[in-house]
Amino acid sequence: MIEPHRTAALPLLVRTVLPDEADHVAALHHRARSTYYPDGLPQDGTDWPARWREAIGRPDGTVLCAVRDGCLVGIASFRVPEGGPADTVKLFQFHVEPDRWGSGVGTALHRACAEQWYADGRRTAVLDVHADNHRARRFYARHGWTPDPRQPSAADDHHLHLCLLVPAPARGGGAGGSGPGMNPTG
Repeated sequence: MIEPHRTAALPLLVRTVLPDEADHVAALHHRARSTYYPDGLPQDGTDWPARWREAIGRPDGTVLCAVRDGCLVGIASFRVPEGGPADTVKLFQFHVEPDRWGSGVGTALHRACAEQWYADGRRTAVLDVHADNHRARRFYARHGWTPDPRQPSAADDHHLHLCLLVPAPARGGGAGGSGPGMNPTG
């Protein structure tokens, strides 16, 4: 498993989400997603706490969280996509508490994801990002994500398909270094 990451300012721990944290994860997810919908978060009837319990309990998936001062401040959910190649991982959810944007939480969480992906033998990562979420798109681009040539997005798509060549962890821990490799969605 990945090692905990700490930032210089305040301790930040990245770890696996616990099953009883699903409601907290769903609430963070809701706050983060609400920021990039100009007319408010669509109410499609999804029971997000139940969906997060399902993701947390999947034996073939991983849900990580970033914790600072005892509070969840970031979440990431990933697994090999159904029918996808074994060396590819899909980042299904990646969110940072909006009041923590720019604090390094997203970068540390993404670094931990990339380290886990590499340790698990995943060499390519893919994700879909909401086309209107320009902040997240800039974040992904800074961390090496590029348009996925296997899934080009059409001009009217609501989501863009991105991919990342998973970097080897830098010596001494931490992915990235001088190459591509880190990431927020929300």
